[in-house]
Amino acid sequence: MAADRARTVATDGLVNRLRFLALTNGRPFWQAVQRSRPIRRRVNAWLIDSAVREMPPRPEPLSTMADYTSWASLTDRTYNGRHLPPMPVGDDRRPSPESAATLFTRGESMIPCPRSTVLFAYFAQWFTDGFLRGDVNEPPDPRRSSSNHHIDLNQLYGLDAAATDALRTFDGGLLKSQTMNGGEFPPFLCENGKIKPEFAALSTIRFDEQSDAQRDTLFATGSDRGNIQIGFTMLNVLFLREHNRVARLLARHHPRWDDERLFQTTRNILIVLLIKLVVEEYINHITPYHFRFTLDPRLSALLARAPWHRENWASVEFNLVYRWHSLIPSHLAVGGRDLPMAQTLFAGSLIQGPGLGRLFEEASRQRAGRISLFNTDAGLREIDAISIANSRALDLAPYNSYREHCRFPRVREFEQISGDRRVTDALRGLYRHVDDLDLYVGLFAEEPSGPDAILPPLLTKIIAIDAFSQALTNPLLAPRIFNADTFSPQGIRVIAATRTLSDVLRRNTPEDQEPRHVSMSWTPT
Repeated sequence: MAADRARTVATDGLVNRLRFLALTNGRPFWQAVQRSRPIRRRVNAWLIDSAVREMPPRPEPLSTMADYTSWASLTDRTYNGRHLPPMPVGDDRRPSPESAATLFTRGESMIPCPRSTVLFAYFAQWFTDGFLRGDVNEPPDPRRSSSNHHIDLNQLYGLDAAATDALRTFDGGLLKSQTMNGGEFPPFLCENGKIKPEFAALSTIRFDEQSDAQRDTLFATGSDRGNIQIGFTMLNVLFLREHNRVARLLARHHPRWDDERLFQTTRNILIVLLIKLVVEEYINHITPYHFRFTLDPRLSALLARAPWHRENWASVEFNLVYRWHSLIPSHLAVGGRDLPMAQTLFAGSLIQGPGLGRLFEEASRQRAGRISLFNTDAGLREIDAISIANSRALDLAPYNSYREHCRFPRVREFEQISGDRRVTDALRGLYRHVDDLDLYVGLFAEEPSGPDAILPPLLTKIIAIDAFSQALTNPLLAPRIFNADTFSPQGIRVIAATRTLSDVLRRNTPEDQEPRHVSMSWTPT
């Protein structure tokens, strides 16, 4: 125990360690803080601001365009941002990407996450794929991005106006949908194996291996990844239902509003609703703190003068740290069946029978994997190899450099990264020195700071910095915009009444009246 404590302080640094201990202890104190709305609001803003200030604020001097600053590199957001300048490491000092990827491969059994469910894994993928997007050209250029760099729910609405128009009915502010087994679903993308002309503007990933019959079960969605995995599809279906529910609500209360105003106001509501879920359920699940972060109309006013409160630009590092493949079990509970992960890909047809409510409950009852090395399904090994290869193509600085950038001490030996002998022996066998360790590998080799933490310290800090600074700069949260004029009185009430995905599901499953347990947090049954 004493050796472990010394390792943790030496690795985290005294200030970081004391902050973590303060926020994960003293529950009565934090409960008292949260009972007073004015105090809670101030502490909420202060903790968020303090977290984001752990890294220099945007704009970054460099993007992936070049290794020097130019007007183009400061404005062309088809390239990724980057936190640190290129720092080449000799290939003779580290393993090939394929060899390094073996560090991620799961053995016979999954290492379970102490607190997370499969629903957390589903939401993390679906949410981040909305703004962490790679190049869509073939072959993809790791420097480039197809992202709008905003939390704008393009998973539902598409990346551009043409895609949005293809998904709209232009009647009552609604999105196109169909009813099956008493539930509302997106329309089918294909007919006889070919994309329908009305959906030609939608971006889709290749599905060459699917038969015509399988293609005819795919849904038309705003995201090119909308059908790639059942969790992604479930969340798209849920938010489609919520959009149309809110649009119908607004139409009843504002009969003089035309289709355009109904659609745009509903879209505003849904985007902020998503941001609220990210802050109040998703981020609060990630952090093991006793203080619970909140989103309220005054938060942006309190943070508006912060130096980091600038226009979004997702970084290549932010994209890289979100490769949480180890969360996904090798088999998933779907409709009462235990399916290999591969059978949940392009599987929208699996939703209609069991119904949305049951699938969300099954994902909430199944434990996710721990985010770590040696815990990713072998079928995803190629993605890890590509991630490492891309990081080297961009000459991303090594792990130790990012620790220093995020105000952690540099580690001097592999044992300071992990107390797991299997991890340290594997790292030492592949890398000549700890200073040569790839960022991608080091992020997942680190151990969490405590038993209730689900992410390692450096990963936690990068996620917190980028997540808060990208979510809370959304223009819809600005003090002059976050009001009933933008969202309508009904929209304000919808946002206020929503804190969890369970809230959204409960009002959108008319075909399933059974109470469902929906949670990102795992509890023993």
